[in-house]
Amino acid sequence: MEEDAAPAAASSPAAAEEDIAMAEAGEIQGVVEDAKPVQPPSAQTAEDEDMGVEIKQERRTELKLEDLFAGMDSDDDGDFPSSSNPINGQEPVEADTQDASVELLRIYYQRFFPWRYMFQWLNHSPVPTNDFKHREFSLWLHNDAVMRYQSYTTSDLFRKDVLRLMPRRIEIGPVYTADPRDRKTFRNSTAFQPMAKELCFDIDLTDYDDIRTCCDKANICSKCWKFTTMAIKVLDTALREDFGYNHILWVYSGRRGVHAWVCDKKARALNDHHRKAIAAYFEVVSGKQGGKKVNIRRPLHPHLSRSIDILKDHFQQDVLETQDPWQTPDKADTLLLQHIPDLQLREALRKKWESSPGRASSAKWADIDALAHTDASGALESRDLLDAKQDVLLEHTYPRLDTAVSQKLNHLLKSPFVIHPGTGRVCVPIDHRGAALDAFDPLAVPTLQGLVREIDAWTDADGAAAALAAVEVSEGTAAAGGSSQDVKHVQDWEKTSLKPYIEYFRSFVTALMKDEREAVVKREREEDGEVEVKVESLDF
Repeated sequence: MEEDAAPAAASSPAAAEEDIAMAEAGEIQGVVEDAKPVQPPSAQTAEDEDMGVEIKQERRTELKLEDLFAGMDSDDDGDFPSSSNPINGQEPVEADTQDASVELLRIYYQRFFPWRYMFQWLNHSPVPTNDFKHREFSLWLHNDAVMRYQSYTTSDLFRKDVLRLMPRRIEIGPVYTADPRDRKTFRNSTAFQPMAKELCFDIDLTDYDDIRTCCDKANICSKCWKFTTMAIKVLDTALREDFGYNHILWVYSGRRGVHAWVCDKKARALNDHHRKAIAAYFEVVSGKQGGKKVNIRRPLHPHLSRSIDILKDHFQQDVLETQDPWQTPDKADTLLLQHIPDLQLREALRKKWESSPGRASSAKWADIDALAHTDASGALESRDLLDAKQDVLLEHTYPRLDTAVSQKLNHLLKSPFVIHPGTGRVCVPIDHRGAALDAFDPLAVPTLQGLVREIDAWTDADGAAAALAAVEVSEGTAAAGGSSQDVKHVQDWEKTSLKPYIEYFRSFVTALMKDEREAVVKREREEDGEVEVKVESLDF
C-alpha cells in the first residue's frame, strides 16, 4: 500500500511507500542520519556548522530548503493554535500534483495537526516516556533529502522541528533501546536495537488490479474502494477474535490504500519472528500474475470459514455485479475457469459463454451450478466444486497484504494525519465500526486546500455568533462566581470537516492510555502483594 520505509528506507524506495509512485519514490536521493534540525545558512550557529551534517543529493529541485523558512512564525501558541487572526487575507494555493504547498503545510501543522493526541498515542501516557523519547521519526524534506533516526524528548520539540522543516511526509519507526540520535555512540551494535513498534498492515488497491475493472494503478473510486472495506472487516475481526487485540487503528493512506496499526502492548512487543508468523497467517492470496492465487488446505481453517461468511455478500454485489471481472473471455478463463477441477465442465462452460458474448459475470457464476447438475460435469464431485467456488470467492475478496510491512520491527510507516503529497488529502483514521466503515468515502476526506477554505468560510457572522455565545456563557459563569476563562475554547480543527476524525482518534487514544494505565496499576498491586506476603512470612 503506500507506505512503509524498510530499515534501509532510502535505498529501497519501492518498499518505502505504496502511495507514492515508483518514479516519485525513486527521486529521494539523500539520507540524513542523526541530524539536528536543519536551519537556513543565515541562522546557523558555529555549533551547527561543526555538526558536519551533510545532505547528499544528486540533483536539486527548484524549491530550495532555504525557501521553507521564509516568513516562519514563532511557535509559542500551544498545542492547538487559535484562529483569532483569520486567514481571510490569504489566497488558497492549489497543491501541485506531486507536492503540497509549503505555505498551506505551515498553516496545517500550526493550526490543524493533532499534536497532543499524536504524542499521547505514541507515548501511551500523558507524561513523556521512552516510548516517545526513543521513537524514530523520519522526515522527508522538499529538497528530496530524508532525515532518518530523528527523535524528540517532548511533543513540543517534535512540533517545532516539523514547523521548522515543513516535511512533505512524516514516517514513524520503532522504539529503540536508546535515543536514536545517539546510536553511533555505542561501540557494541547490540546496545542499540529496535525493541517495540505497533504491528502494522498495509493494503494497496494496486494489488487488486487484476480483478478491479473500474480503475487501475493509483486511481480509485467508490466501487473499487469496497475491496479495502472487505479487507478491513476480515483483518479486524481476526485480529480481535483470533489474537485478542483490542486497539486497532485503521488509517486511510491518502491515495489508494489503508494501514492498520495494532497498538496493544503485547503487539508492540512482538519480535520479527512473531510478526512474520502473524503475517503468514493472513497470506492466503499469493502467486504469480495470471496464475491461480489461492491454494489452501481442507477442511478450511475456522478463520477462512468465518471470512467466507463475511465476504460472500460482498462477492455477489461488489465483485460480480459491480466489477463484473469476467467480462472478457481471457479474464473468464484465467480468473474463473482455471479453478474448475473438471475438464469436461470447463469446456462446456467455455462453449456456452462463446455462444453468448457479453454474458455478465453474475450469470457466468450461476452457469457453473446449472451445468454441474447436467451430464456436462462428468464425474465431478459436489465437494470438489464447492471447494473450487470457495477458492474463487477468496481470490476476489480476501485481503491482499504487503507482508513486508508487517514482518520487521524496523519498518517505518507513514504517520496518520499527514498530507499525501500527490492528492492533498489528509491521512485520516477510519472508523471500523459497522455502518461507519461501509460509509467511508476516501474521495470525501478533508484536503489541505479544503481545510483552509473552511476556516476562511468561518465568516464574520459565524464569528460574531460564536463571540456572542462566548460572552453569554462568560457572563453566566461570572454571575455564578466562576471565571470567564472557564469558557471552552474552540480549536481550529473543530471548525472544519477534520473534526470527526480527530474526535475518533482522541477516543481511540484515550481508551489505549486507560488500558495501559490499568495494566500498570494491576502490576503494581501484584508486586505490593508479593512484598506483603514476604514480610508476613518473616514475622511468622
